[in-house]
Amino acid sequence: MTVSSIYPVLMTDRVAHTAAFYREHFGFQVVFEADWYASLRRDSWELAILDCAHDTVPQAIRGSAAGGVLLNIEVADVDAEYLRLVETGALDAVLPLRSEPFGQRHFIVQGPDGVLIDVITPIEPDEEFAAQFVPEADAVAQ
Repeated sequence: MTVSSIYPVLMTDRVAHTAAFYREHFGFQVVFEADWYASLRRDSWELAILDCAHDTVPQAIRGSAAGGVLLNIEVADVDAEYLRLVETGALDAVLPLRSEPFGQRHFIVQGPDGVLIDVITPIEPDEEFAAQFVPEADAVAQ
């Protein structure tokens, strides 16, 4: 199989509002926009927003908004993003900024329709967790 792209599609009943949230707070740009769908891009990353009531959604789940989704966004300086997004009052943190022993400094905010956005800068993991990383994984992925 040749894969040309993989990206999340968040289902919502507020397409324009949700797309505006990701444009305003995370710098995504609109690639395509209709009343039922928005395709967003930031650098080489894509994110789509779909009206959960649209005909392309299978009838059995039509009308269900995104839920149980955690969207990770890795950044160069998580402390600067925390200052920009949370300490200025633009967004509320549902998990305040902290460093994790498994190798992340991060915080979590909540987007429209309950999607959690985990803003992360990788850090050196504690010795216990460092041993759990697979060094060959990077070579295999390339």
